[in-house]
Amino acid sequence: MYPPSPRQDFFAVTLNLGERSQGGGDGSKYWRRRRLCWRKWKQLSRLQRNIILFFFAFLAVCGLISYINVANHGRAFTSRSSEEQKIELDIPELNPAVLAAPQKADANQGDFPEILPQKTRNPRRGRLVNLQIKAPQEDLKERSHDDDTKRLEEEHGQASKENKSERTVISWRGAVIEPEQGTEPPSNKMREPSHRSSTAEIKSQKKPVLINERQKAVIEAFRHAWKGYKKFAWGRDELKPLTHSFNEWFGLGLTIIDALDTMWILGLKEEFEEAKTWVKTELNFGKNVDVNLFESTIRILGGLLSTYHLSGDSLFLEKAKDIGNRLMPAFNTPSRIPYSDVNIGSGVAHPPRWTSDSTVAEVTSIQLEFRELSRLTGDMRFQTAVEKVMKHVHSLSGKNDGLVPMFINTNSGLFTHLGVYTLGARADSYYEYLLKQWIQGGKKENELLEEYINAIEGVKRHLLRKSEPSKLTFVGELAHGRFRAKMDHLVCFLPGTLALGAHNGLTAEHMELAKALIETCYQMYHQIETGLSPEIVYFNIHPQKGHKDVEVKSSDRHNLLRPETVESLFYLYRFTGDKKYQDWGWEILQNFNKYTRVPAGGYSSIDNVQSPSNPQPRDKMESFFLGETLKYFFLLFSDDTDLINLDQYVFNTEAHPLPIWAPA
Repeated sequence: MYPPSPRQDFFAVTLNLGERSQGGGDGSKYWRRRRLCWRKWKQLSRLQRNIILFFFAFLAVCGLISYINVANHGRAFTSRSSEEQKIELDIPELNPAVLAAPQKADANQGDFPEILPQKTRNPRRGRLVNLQIKAPQEDLKERSHDDDTKRLEEEHGQASKENKSERTVISWRGAVIEPEQGTEPPSNKMREPSHRSSTAEIKSQKKPVLINERQKAVIEAFRHAWKGYKKFAWGRDELKPLTHSFNEWFGLGLTIIDALDTMWILGLKEEFEEAKTWVKTELNFGKNVDVNLFESTIRILGGLLSTYHLSGDSLFLEKAKDIGNRLMPAFNTPSRIPYSDVNIGSGVAHPPRWTSDSTVAEVTSIQLEFRELSRLTGDMRFQTAVEKVMKHVHSLSGKNDGLVPMFINTNSGLFTHLGVYTLGARADSYYEYLLKQWIQGGKKENELLEEYINAIEGVKRHLLRKSEPSKLTFVGELAHGRFRAKMDHLVCFLPGTLALGAHNGLTAEHMELAKALIETCYQMYHQIETGLSPEIVYFNIHPQKGHKDVEVKSSDRHNLLRPETVESLFYLYRFTGDKKYQDWGWEILQNFNKYTRVPAGGYSSIDNVQSPSNPQPRDKMESFFLGETLKYFFLLFSDDTDLINLDQYVFNTEAHPLPIWAPA
């Protein structure tokens, strides 16, 4: 018996298109063949039928796509406008330092505008005129910062292990401090971002200002610091560059937030975008964590508000409103003098564990940020809270010719530790914010100006002395009537503040004092072996053979990468044009690279500025090194007066620029 023949998986179709028209008999053959074809089709397996159908569908789709592409190409070719052709020829690739006016909140978020041409100071002083950036019209071959700035090769000090035991301390902006015992308001209407941008009317037609070699060195330093932070501490508060680790303070990514506007100003698009993505997807203020009111306000709230104004991205304003609301419970005290700490998750505020006092600088250096938050949101709670603090402080007794004590009690609302006056830690930014609030508000809040002028007169009367042998002018401290020739590096904010006041119409004597004090601050670097300033210096006020003007105690010889001297150099150069201030800053930057730069990425504060061979790195990079120090270096080396125009912006004490309000 023969096995059955295998099934044939094919069929043949023969079509005779002429048969159908040849009479009725031939027509029946046509229909029989159709039925035969259908039977053959049904005999195919389901897989075979699907393959055939897919093949024909694929051919149809390919044909449709080809037709659409050909049609679009023809339309684009024929309808291309002459304006588009002009743009093609005119725009080079560029990554310059940039600054932009806020755009409509949702428009072009994340797009970096390009730099505005240099021009002289805007005479429309006091008006809120944000900077608009025009596309550059010049081809720049210096696009690659990495290639150009590799010339800056500095000798790196070897990192040594920390050999000092830690003490129980109070942190004042990174300082080691032993704990001691025992205007007219703006409109209530919320201002829409689109209403704040008035710069389209005043666009300049001058050529853009190119960044120079020193600015490129700052960019290279920032990228080196960012590389270490991104690699070893991403999303954490601070980098520990030697141990390739991180330090957490609040757990809110302080370095990222502090550096946002620095990246924008330096033109670092890629770094800014990755930081923005982190803010959008990872930054969460709903944490059960205690934060310091002052530090959170100046670094986080100030950084977010500044970045909102520069970028126009509403993401940053929404985050600013969130943290602002979470900080408000700190003001719920019997005296309305805020507590120093608040839990942003639970809303519970409290003073430090060891005292019910707050420092005067902490409670009077949050006003710029909260006032601006009210202006943007229309919620006057923020501004009302901080202005009550200022009015209360102004009404208190215990001042000495405008100088204020360092502490204030949150229960009684009175000054404590009377008789001690300083412009250093715990009091410094009180004086700074008197002037800057007056400027921010359009120079209408005269009580703030009067307090500032009285305070400067008090400084001149009680705290100003000259050193020996070089007759350097310095600011000391007064403790119960006794003068101490001690000056914190923090006091080096004062020359810049004095210069800013003189620029805004105050007496020219303030500018002369600013010039004398910035010389002293420079000498605090120049007379030290590493060329870096210690945290605190003592001045010789009596002639002594073989002694310098500056003396340093072993407990004070650390350097925390602080910005105050560079900040004041920026103001002095911006207002005088004297190139020596740029040269002094360049010298300081080179010494930072030589003694604090860590090869793997990042910069480290050091314990011993008097030992070039062993500066003893502390394994910590403060967030303000990226947020303030490098930003001020970049602005110092710029000759563009519109790169953060000081007639349009005022810096908070963490170097975050906020707009000067328009007059009513």
